[in-house]
Amino acid sequence: MNLNAIDADGHLIETVDQLAEFIDPAYREYGPARGARSYFPSDGWDRSVRGTLGRWQVDAQAVLEMMDEGAIETAVLYPTQGLGIGWIRDPDFAVALCRAYNDFFFNRYHKVDARLTSVALLPLQDVGEAIKELRRATGELGASGAMLPAVGLRKPLGHRDYWPIYQEAERLGCMLASHATVRGPHYFGADGFDTFIEVHTLSHAFAQMMQLTSMVFSGVPERFPNLRIGFMEAGCSWMPYWIDRMHEEWEKRAQVEAPQCRHDPAEYIRRGNLFFSIEAGEGSLAEVVRRYGDGSLVYATDFPHWDAEYPDNLRAIKEREDLSEESKRKILRDNSLRLYALNSSQPSAARATA
Repeated sequence: MNLNAIDADGHLIETVDQLAEFIDPAYREYGPARGARSYFPSDGWDRSVRGTLGRWQVDAQAVLEMMDEGAIETAVLYPTQGLGIGWIRDPDFAVALCRAYNDFFFNRYHKVDARLTSVALLPLQDVGEAIKELRRATGELGASGAMLPAVGLRKPLGHRDYWPIYQEAERLGCMLASHATVRGPHYFGADGFDTFIEVHTLSHAFAQMMQLTSMVFSGVPERFPNLRIGFMEAGCSWMPYWIDRMHEEWEKRAQVEAPQCRHDPAEYIRRGNLFFSIEAGEGSLAEVVRRYGDGSLVYATDFPHWDAEYPDNLRAIKEREDLSEESKRKILRDNSLRLYALNSSQPSAARATA
């Protein structure tokens, strides 16, 4: 299958020194003592397995080389340390840190090559400032949308406090994506475990289950029907199971407890504005397509993280025999074009050769 792909969820590795160059000088020395300063909270887990997995020094050139290896047309990049933005408690610092990150990406990645695009960090700790930063990032810095932290915030993403952000994103026509992280295992019931393998197994899917539940039952897809929302880095196989559970609860209790969720939760999936990144090895991927269609699934490299399987995962999707060529095109490229409102540099997915 000869088709350029779009990376719907890659990453950069941002450091304190890099962000310090762009942050408001009033916050440059914020955090623990000099020499051990960290702008984002750290959990101390050994993700690299004694330095044997992943890459931890990455710049724009490294990402471009990765893209060339697998014919990646566009890479939409999320932060690494910034995945923990929800745990920042000082609202003023959260505002300064998000501005610094977004400026850093624009100057060190997007200006190097426009094929590198970002989802902005927003300080949801201050909703008014988050709206301002969303406008700035999408209007001035070329961001395709913004990230919503799946863990860390004191309120779930469906809370009405965040609705002005969703209203503005819908007005701007940009996407928002909930992205999971391991930080804060107590948040998703994993604080009883002593190994990273246990915590990481639960973290991403459980966090996304919580946020999908919150957003759907609170009525976010109903109130903002044109808002495109992603749920990244948890695969998609958890979704049918969770939608079935939500369906049962919705039938029995929604009239009283979730009146803003006016349709069966499955209906919001089928409408096509809720997106889920996939894992190439998911045995249930074809079943997800059968039940909910192929219009909401997107491909991700997860480069350069320790568990990234690129370029093998790209080849694996192209070689799957339980997916049609049309479904592969949508997953590898077309759906990401729609999620991120990207301009295609290829004439047409329909004219790509297989």
